[in-house]
Amino acid sequence: MEINEFKVRSYGWQELGVLYGPDLTRESAGRRLTAWVKKNTALMNDLKDKGWSKGAKILTPVQVEVIVRYLGEP
Repeated sequence: MEINEFKVRSYGWQELGVLYGPDLTRESAGRRLTAWVKKNTALMNDLKDKGWSKGAKILTPVQVEVIVRYLGEP
């Protein structure tokens, strides 16, 4: 059994997507993360409140915390 300890830090959008979908390519994982965020209005609004904007390639640690709060740890 492999246990990965997730650390909140700055991540690239696709990089974080891959943590949620390790079986996917970087591009597919990034698109999946985008779809999940778009479907969750509260998550999207919270991200925007923390300075995120559509097309952002890099997430701050605070923005990563928001995603993890809504989606759980990858």
